[in-house]
Amino acid sequence: MRALHADTGYLLYRLGLRSGQLFNSMLEEYGLRLRHYALLRYLVTVEGALQRELSERLGYDPSAIVSLVDDLQTLGFVVRRPSPGDRRSRVVVLTDKGRDALRDTDKGSRRVTDDLLGPLDAKDRETLHALLLRVSDRDQDRG
Repeated sequence: MRALHADTGYLLYRLGLRSGQLFNSMLEEYGLRLRHYALLRYLVTVEGALQRELSERLGYDPSAIVSLVDDLQTLGFVVRRPSPGDRRSRVVVLTDKGRDALRDTDKGSRRVTDDLLGPLDAKDRETLHALLLRVSDRDQDRG
């Protein structure tokens, strides 16, 4: 029988838990959680997105997206606008206030990442990032 720490999947799980805890603690001061941050992070890369697209791209349940967008809209970080192609649909768009909040949280994000990856030098961090991207991209292709 292998020791628990010999299982890479378990180590990734533990790192994910620790990462989530640290990110959520940092984001609390902005009234956000990691899921909000991920949604903002995605919206900064597009001109706007349908809630259905947000659900698919982020891998969140559609009902969770509605709640997350509601939270962010209450904070003034996003707005819902009518979709040009379907007036029944709404496009979620990042506001200037949302961009500012994201810029502020990015500083905290870097601190959290530095804390998590403290034992690694710059080259090891680049390698880890590249490997995680490769695994993540493969997972995206399946979904």
